[in-house]
Amino acid sequence: MTELSDREAELVSAHEQERPARQLGGALRLGVWIVGGLLSVYSLVVVFRPVEALEHRMTFLAVALPLVFLCYRSGLSSWLSRLRLAFARYRSALWSLVSRLRREGFRSVLSSWLSSLRLAFARYRSMLSSSVRRLRRDPAKVAAVDEAGPPAGATVDGRPVPPEGEGEPDPLAGVSRAVAHPEGTRRTERPTVADWLLAAAALAVLVYPLAGIDAFRDRGSGAALTGLDVVAGLALTVLLLEAVRRTVGWALTIICVIFLIYAYYGAYLPIDWTIGHRGFDLAQIVSQLYTGTEGFFGVPMQVAASYIILFTIYGAVLDFSGASRFFIDLSFAAFRNSRSAPGRTVTTAGFLLGTVSGSGVATTVSLGSVAWPVLRRAGYPREPAGGILAAGGIGAILSPPTLGAAAFIIAEYLRVSYLEVLLYATIPTILYYLGIFLAIEIDSRRFGTHAVQVDAPKAGKLLLRFGYHFSSLILIIVLMALDRSAFQSVVIATAVAFALSFLDPAHRMTPKRVGQALAKGTLEVLPVTAVCAAAGIIVGVITQTGLGLNLSAIIVDFAAGNLVLTTIMSGLAVMLLGLAVPVTASFIIAAVIIAPALTTLGVTQAEAYMFVFYYAVLSEVSPPTALSAVAAAAITGGNTYKTMMMTWRYTLPAFLVPFAFVLTPNGQALLGQGPIGTVLLMAAVSAVAVAALAMATGGLTGVPERLLAAVAAVLLLFLEPVPIVAGLAVLAVATGVHLVRRRRRDPA
Repeated sequence: MTELSDREAELVSAHEQERPARQLGGALRLGVWIVGGLLSVYSLVVVFRPVEALEHRMTFLAVALPLVFLCYRSGLSSWLSRLRLAFARYRSALWSLVSRLRREGFRSVLSSWLSSLRLAFARYRSMLSSSVRRLRRDPAKVAAVDEAGPPAGATVDGRPVPPEGEGEPDPLAGVSRAVAHPEGTRRTERPTVADWLLAAAALAVLVYPLAGIDAFRDRGSGAALTGLDVVAGLALTVLLLEAVRRTVGWALTIICVIFLIYAYYGAYLPIDWTIGHRGFDLAQIVSQLYTGTEGFFGVPMQVAASYIILFTIYGAVLDFSGASRFFIDLSFAAFRNSRSAPGRTVTTAGFLLGTVSGSGVATTVSLGSVAWPVLRRAGYPREPAGGILAAGGIGAILSPPTLGAAAFIIAEYLRVSYLEVLLYATIPTILYYLGIFLAIEIDSRRFGTHAVQVDAPKAGKLLLRFGYHFSSLILIIVLMALDRSAFQSVVIATAVAFALSFLDPAHRMTPKRVGQALAKGTLEVLPVTAVCAAAGIIVGVITQTGLGLNLSAIIVDFAAGNLVLTTIMSGLAVMLLGLAVPVTASFIIAAVIIAPALTTLGVTQAEAYMFVFYYAVLSEVSPPTALSAVAAAAITGGNTYKTMMMTWRYTLPAFLVPFAFVLTPNGQALLGQGPIGTVLLMAAVSAVAVAALAMATGGLTGVPERLLAAVAAVLLLFLEPVPIVAGLAVLAVATGVHLVRRRRRDPA
């Protein structure tokens, strides 16, 4: 699994928020890989021979930014082509409608439309009534009813009702079909002259300050920039905006432009507006963004140039040494002989693959190509199977020891060790996977799944032969616990993974594999580097204008100082932001704007940042975009919207648990803060709450029991003595009602 297949690469590029890179070939590909490998080597060396912060970040960006322009296409020509094609299609559709109106008359066309609507309504009504009848008799057969559609021979106005999938198409399935049957094949491309010019310009504007870094820093701190400094700073701003547009799209680019306009024209806002400021000229804005560590070269850039690239190199070495294959084989071998085993296997494999891939979509696709045939043989319908794949994939960003990029930024913002951030995430991760496993257990009964025999070695044999792949993961934790920095820990673990690869002749790290792993480490971090550098625009403007405190005050005032309402608004705001921009960018923006609103009301910084982190990540499984769920639906061929909703059900605990550690005094125990007894007790109570949530959303019980279980889950998550007792009592009542109803329905 060192490389994705063409089909998998198409899926990832279609559904990942990062845009697909060019497929370079020949000498240019070799040159890019050499430069990327050298940047990885530089990043490894700097860990043990530190360089001054501003110089290190500038040097890193001076290599990474030109590579972005060479490796990522501009996409403007294809975008204009699609725009022209869309315009032509709409014009054709409009002309067809006008012609039909002239030919048949308005009443005839309207009657045809109404008939089509009645057909659709009849189909869904038939499906619903049939599902309800079957659910009353045997819940396990509902899935079969859903896929079968309406009864044969159903008619409306004398016309047959088409089976599901032959009438109105799934409105969200167009992307899935396009991905499933891509036009053309992947071919090599060459950068255009404009790309080379942009790469040269990026190199020039970053080498320029490096050539006289001390004098440049002095000019910036003294606000005495030369005209050339200002021109270079403006050029770098434009180049970064273009790099972000190429790698992650227009949304973040537009947000950055809005912040720049706000910094320049803020003085023209009405004086009584809270967000107004005195305004800044170009030289002041450039000084803030270009000459210090408050803008382009701030904390996000530091994280990209240290944490992210080092962990990416580590993941690449693990991947090339055969760890990915081992993790999947071990997961399939560990769960063999139960009907819930296939679902649990997929979830466990997603967790293990997260150590190699920090992307939810990439993990979903890599896992789905192997796991979907197994889930299908086990009897899982398409949508639940897609939900399991997406939920397991998103766990790659939520799970220690290699959390997503935003977790590294938390460590820098809080000025704590990365190990402490891992401890923050431990209990929420356990609760997340507990919720998925319980939902899988319920669904295995609901859908009547069965065990599947998979041709895989026994787990014990695999562990004895390839269990050494776990050693480097454990070593990272041990070294950090021994007060080694996260940087040194991951570099040492990378060296250990390299050495252990020679135990497997098929995956030993030959010089070619080492070069490929080093190059892959750099190339995979390019989009994140562009995002982090551009996010410096937002952070720099907020710092310069004081916008963060002003906006947080507005949020608190709008919520009338109520913590519950503020938290709900914050969660919704982060999720909406995450629909448009990548996880890293949405976290950075929310951390400087939304998190202060929570801390103003007494929430600790750790709780606020972790709350923002979880909701930024969960935007990948939140309708209407839900990138991981859409990718899973493309693999299984299921209905996209239903797959999104199944994913949301599997991940529900991850949406509610963050509220517990923000709104309740004992919530900090879920982040591992406080006496060990309190931490264990609150974790146990939260586990019961997750079980109640699984009961409420599972569909095996009746409506009264599900409502009672939902109430019990909410009460338990208050994590206070009285609500806990009340929640346990309500859950006991729900369980009793279910047992009584089942005994009446199925007497012995």
